[in-house]
Order: sequence, then C-alpha cells, then structure tokens
Amino acid sequence: MDDQQLLRYSRHILLNELGIEGQEKLLASHALVIGAGGLGSPVALYLGSAGVGRITVVDHDAVDATNLQRQIAHNLERLGTPKAESVRHAIAAINPDPQVTALVQRADDSLLDQLLPEIDVVIDCCDNFVTRHMVNRACVRHGVPLVSGAAIRMDGQLAVYDPRDAASPCYACVFPEDAGVEETRCATMGVFAPLVGIVGTMQAAEALKILSGLGSRLTGQLLMIDGRDLAFNTIALPRQPHCAVCAQRAG
Repeated sequence: MDDQQLLRYSRHILLNELGIEGQEKLLASHALVIGAGGLGSPVALYLGSAGVGRITVVDHDAVDATNLQRQIAHNLERLGTPKAESVRHAIAAINPDPQVTALVQRADDSLLDQLLPEIDVVIDCCDNFVTRHMVNRACVRHGVPLVSGAAIRMDGQLAVYDPRDAASPCYACVFPEDAGVEETRCATMGVFAPLVGIVGTMQAAEALKILSGLGSRLTGQLLMIDGRDLAFNTIALPRQPHCAVCAQRAG
C-alpha cells in the first residue's frame, strides 16, 4: 500500500481483526456481485469503499424512477443508464482504487463458468429463484463461497454457503429447486426501503470478512430479519446428504 492507501484504509488497519495484512488481502481480492439493485447497491458501495481490488457487477437492467426509493447507488442523473454501469460510476466517485467491471447482461451458466475461476467470493443480490439456483450451482462447481441475501415486504434473510467447508450446505439444501417455492417480487409485493440496505450491508460485511481471511460465522446459518420489530433470528442449516446439487461435492 502507498501512503494514500494507508490513510484511506487506516480505520480498517487499526482493527486487530484486519490490520495491514487483512487490508492487503482485500486489495488483492476479486468479488462478483450478481444484481445491482436494492441489495447490490450497498454491497457494491461497501466493497468499493473498503478497497476490494476487483469488483465485477452483473445486471441486465437499467435505472428507472421506481428504483430510487431504495437502490442507493443510482440517482436522477443516471435514469436510463444500465445499473451495472451506474454502480461502477458510484464506486468511482467514492474510491478510485477498485477495478470495476460492469457487465450489462443476465447471468447465465456460460458467463459464470467463465468468471468464477478468478473470483474469491460471490454476492447474490438477484431477485429470482432461477438465478439464485444457477449461481449456487456455479459456486458449488467452482468451490467459491456464496453470500446470499433477500428482502421482501418487511422481511429479510441472509446466509453464507461455503463449498470449501465440508459441513456447509448449499442454497439448494435449504431451498430445493423442486420445492415449488412461490416467487415473490418487490414490484408486486413492495419492500421497506431501509430493509434492503440492512441486508445488503450485512452481505457486504460477510463478504469482506471472507475476503480478508477473518471468515464468516454465518456459514451454515440462516439469519432471518423482521423489519417491523427489528428482530433477528438464526437457524442452523445442516447439509443435506441427498442434495441434488452438492451431494457429490468432496467432503
């Protein structure tokens, strides 16, 4: 780190849990953010401000007026701009250090298989089960930790799935693809604006702990957030031995 970086990241460096070594790991790391909306906005901004060296953001959508209630990386000047590009500009306005790649497209198996060999952590900020399951399968294939978050109405949830840990479940262990879970989206159900900030900020925190070597204690846990009462409950998530996705994983 140069003198300017030592100053910029000094509050991290002062932490016994991080220090110079942990900050240098952040600077050398590469994070993949799937989705640049309500969750992806705080995730990307905190990864960028914390000095994650490379950040790849994938989102096919463009900024519109209905997003500005909760998607804090965007603004009026960038209405109509692809969200991934808008996030890139937002990070650059805070910290010029990270190399941010904006991919204006939907995530698919081919793209994920191309990206994940160089990725240290994936943060899933999408809003549909199809993409979540696709991202989970790719993380299991490539052995990359996954930080998953969701928010709808007044409720949120957060979990870390780490295929490097033999005891860790994967997303499909908890939400099997054939379970017939009803799809709910904020466009029809609504969402409390600060809730996506709470969940997204916590996703960023878990990702930064993984990247810095501190590790996440949320692996194998599902954190549920009641936004109305601001109540937090954690449920242990065992790995399912017959999971269609991770049963054949080593460990």
